[in-house]
Amino acid sequence: MGKRAGERCTGPKCIAIVGPFASGKTTLLEAILARAGAIPKQNPVGSGNSVGDHSAEAMAHAMSVEATFATTDFMGESLTFVDCPGSVEFAFEMEPVLAACDLAVVVAEADEKKIPALQLVMRRLDELSIPRMLFLNKIDKANTGVRDTLKMLQPASRTPLLLRQIPLRKEGIVIGSIDLALERAYIYREHAPSEIDEIPDDEKAREVEARFSMLETLADHDDQLMEQLLEEIEPPRDAVFDDLSADLREGIVTPVLIGSAEKGNGVFRLLKAIRHDAPDISATRGRLGLEPAGDTILQVMKTIHTSHGGKLSVARVLAGSIADGAEVRSARASGKVSGMATLLGKDQTKVTSAREGQTVALGKLDDVETGDTLTTGRGPAAQLARPEPPQPVFAIALRSRERKDDVKLSAALQKLVQEDPSLKLEQNQESGETILSGHGEMHLRVVIERLEGKYQIPVASHPPTVPYCETIRSGTTQRGRHKKQSGGHGQFGDVVLDIKPLPRGSGFEFTDTISGGVVPKQYIPSVEAGVRDFLRSGPLGFPLIDLKVNLADGSYHSVDSSDMAFQMAAKLAMKEGVAACNPVLLEPILKVEVYTPSDATAKVTAIISQRRGQILGFDARPGWDGWDVVEAMMPQAEIGDLIIELRSATAGVASYRASFDHMSELTGRLADEATHGRSRTKAA
Repeated sequence: MGKRAGERCTGPKCIAIVGPFASGKTTLLEAILARAGAIPKQNPVGSGNSVGDHSAEAMAHAMSVEATFATTDFMGESLTFVDCPGSVEFAFEMEPVLAACDLAVVVAEADEKKIPALQLVMRRLDELSIPRMLFLNKIDKANTGVRDTLKMLQPASRTPLLLRQIPLRKEGIVIGSIDLALERAYIYREHAPSEIDEIPDDEKAREVEARFSMLETLADHDDQLMEQLLEEIEPPRDAVFDDLSADLREGIVTPVLIGSAEKGNGVFRLLKAIRHDAPDISATRGRLGLEPAGDTILQVMKTIHTSHGGKLSVARVLAGSIADGAEVRSARASGKVSGMATLLGKDQTKVTSAREGQTVALGKLDDVETGDTLTTGRGPAAQLARPEPPQPVFAIALRSRERKDDVKLSAALQKLVQEDPSLKLEQNQESGETILSGHGEMHLRVVIERLEGKYQIPVASHPPTVPYCETIRSGTTQRGRHKKQSGGHGQFGDVVLDIKPLPRGSGFEFTDTISGGVVPKQYIPSVEAGVRDFLRSGPLGFPLIDLKVNLADGSYHSVDSSDMAFQMAAKLAMKEGVAACNPVLLEPILKVEVYTPSDATAKVTAIISQRRGQILGFDARPGWDGWDVVEAMMPQAEIGDLIIELRSATAGVASYRASFDHMSELTGRLADEATHGRSRTKAA
């Protein structure tokens, strides 16, 4: 392979800042904005003055809970940074952002416990073919050598981690860095530009060794460079930069830069690398398979409902340009832009238009959703692949504390789901509960805090009702007679029902073997309706399933019989008959697949067993080094807070998928608790 062009990509860029929880992403954003001059100084995260984590919920929990956008200029170019949450509970915030980004800056640190979380992020970047560079943060606090750190982190990355800088130490303390491409030393100054210096004599051997290692990796994809190394010819510095840029853009390597976001160290070099190496919008279009053909195309990355300005759709202009007032449409919606702005956290700067590559907030597009692909052309734009949220793993039943707030609650929940498509909202017809599902306890706690804070709606929550059922173990034949006389026409219905159990999973079956017209045909549907009405709540208080009812005999009165009379007769027969059929409680059993780092598999199987789970087995997770999949059958009653315990055992990274498998008999103390709980609920 020959030399590739290394021209610097120009134009507005969009860069996602991603990485494990508490790795320093939001601090890095603050440091970047301070170094670029977008803010007067770098404010500590959690101070209430930082650009990222500006929401009340983020400050209260000292963690990012949503993607934050910040646009700034650096050396004459427009850069939009998107700070994405690191917690797995809020990981879906990253998904719509990545599709339209040119580059991801992965923030990591020398912490072995965070490797599984780093692996989650890096794998997703691989799947989407997102070019990335890694910022090795907290270098001033690291106790491990940088090359040993890279060996530790490498299993999390499918592409080679390519060290571009090494730390410069004095008496064991990191005082700066050595740039292996420029062959210069940079002496750190806290929250100020570094001082350029010559490489100290006692560091030159280490620099030469590290630089040669970097060049060897680059030479894997550059024959000319390989020849130069073999012939011990020093390659031109520009050629080295060209290779670094080309390999990054092609996703062949992950360049690694070092620094301390908290002190603002290494940030300027990171910005220069982004400016020089990040792909431009045309490369991003190519990755997405977009052929604009002259049309304006935008991708919606985030929906924000502001307190005073209404709905904002934050979008990247992938092709063309857009002006305020423009009509836009997607495959499923259309609207007119009413107001445009660039974002710096919660602050907005109004603009009248946006060109290719820019990221802007578009106002009042009521029907547009996160993930929509928009166009100003006559026809809708071809929809880019919409990211699908993973299956929720935690749920609550939610209601307003005051009935007058019911309508407000419904509207607020709809807005929150628009802002965060990984939330799932459903109405359980059986229990009458409003069920909100998400990706962890904190995820839903933040929703409740927003309902009560931002929308001023006091709410109450509790675990969702487990959908227990009941069935019968034996059969019987039971007569039911409804007779009432109170002047005028009376009521008369008489039925004989054969009640029998069916195999598990069969549901309900109704038949009749009436002969001789003892029950007229027009009343047979009424008998079935009465039976079905009784099935909604059996003797134990739960829906009845897996039984067969046959109408075998009965009688009628030519004047007093009616549909209602036969319904009542059927209910009486069922009430007395089912009670004699040994009713038993059934609980739903789910098939569960738990995804866990291998070193926590034993803990995970123990947790499942303690929750009445039956381990079916475990195996290596396909395509995931160092991960396992544990398969089990678990009662749904034990699933509710399972994710809390799993995450505690796996440094916050475990997840699971669950699906209904079968109903199983439940007896003894647990059955008593379930039926007593049902009784209390009905009484309330």
